[in-house]
Amino acid sequence: MTAIFLDLDGTLIDPKEGITLSIQYALAELGAEVPTQNELTWCIGPPLWDSFRVLLGERANVNEAVELYRERYIADGLFEADVYDGIGEMLMALRETGLPLFIATSKPHAYANTITENFGLSHYVDGLFGSELDGTNSDKTDLLAHALAETGADPFRSVMIGDRMHDILGAQNNDIRSLGVLWGFSDDGELHMAEADALAGDPEEVAEIVSDLLGLDEE
Repeated sequence: MTAIFLDLDGTLIDPKEGITLSIQYALAELGAEVPTQNELTWCIGPPLWDSFRVLLGERANVNEAVELYRERYIADGLFEADVYDGIGEMLMALRETGLPLFIATSKPHAYANTITENFGLSHYVDGLFGSELDGTNSDKTDLLAHALAETGADPFRSVMIGDRMHDILGAQNNDIRSLGVLWGFSDDGELHMAEADALAGDPEEVAEIVSDLLGLDEE
């Protein structure tokens, strides 16, 4: 089976407000230095535990930081986000390929399902894979391996679409083709350095690039 996997944060939605404010809240509660929201955008995408280890140091109690983050995120941050312009049209065009679409996010699936329902994204996709609350499958390599096992998708005939190197490397580690999108939170050159198979600068380009990557026009 051929499948299309889609990242959530930075690919379908802009979650900057909710995520960065919740990180700031956790850091303030711990008495740590609190960077600005713009200085925290690199935290959008990687597993939360990894981000707090960088922010607080390896010896810090990152589990406490994650709990504080979630305290605010669950109360307010979940819906402090916006769907990027053109995403609805992009998802409709991807559906027209006839291939199943799955969201694959490092965010806990309990949160991700609520978010996709709230923003009207869930009816475009056939399923969602996210991490567990204890961090299991928060790494994109583990998450995509789990998604492949659950769906039975052929990695060589599938594609992962995301905005960070974690999406690209996770795909590569599972022999999945990768499409990096440039409207998210990647640093300049990040997706080039990660060696994404293709790049898209606008949502309207995605369906055609996916068709090229998977050779759909040749079938």
